[in-house]
Amino acid sequence: MGKHDRLCGSGTKDMKISRVIATFGGCGLSPKAPGTVGSLAALLVALPFMRRKRVLATGAVVASVAGWWAADQAGDGEDHGWIVIDEVAGMWISLLACTASKTTEDTSSQENPFIWSLVAFALFRLFDIRKPGPVGVLDRRHDALGIMGDDIVAGIMAAGFIKTFRWLGRALKPAKG
Repeated sequence: MGKHDRLCGSGTKDMKISRVIATFGGCGLSPKAPGTVGSLAALLVALPFMRRKRVLATGAVVASVAGWWAADQAGDGEDHGWIVIDEVAGMWISLLACTASKTTEDTSSQENPFIWSLVAFALFRLFDIRKPGPVGVLDRRHDALGIMGDDIVAGIMAAGFIKTFRWLGRALKPAKG
């Protein structure tokens, strides 16, 4: 019996719903870099919604709430590598900063949300792996708040950096004339 069999049942038909959610449909069962696989899966699922900010925000809230429950039920207070719903929630939060803004006349820096999505992926993974400041504090908790919270904060930090980069890009752009 393999590691994932012991943790998640002998097959997907034996998996509890909390473990299906916690593994984001099995993405967390990747033998290599399950957090990165979960983050990449979250990015791919979100791409069709990059022009629908409300849908993406709703997805982030649902992933956060369902993830909190699933982490509590399936995780036994530990942030097992196979729990990746936290990466999904954090990734979707970071992607909110990549969506097109309707309030800006100059959309040149927003024409390709895909490029910003790649930046969000890189920043989110950096903050999730390095665990700076509040990300690390939350990571040291051994409960659902710690499991979900560190990635939610990493997503917020990545979003903040992206918003700043995009603002600087608009502010430093030479005036047309």
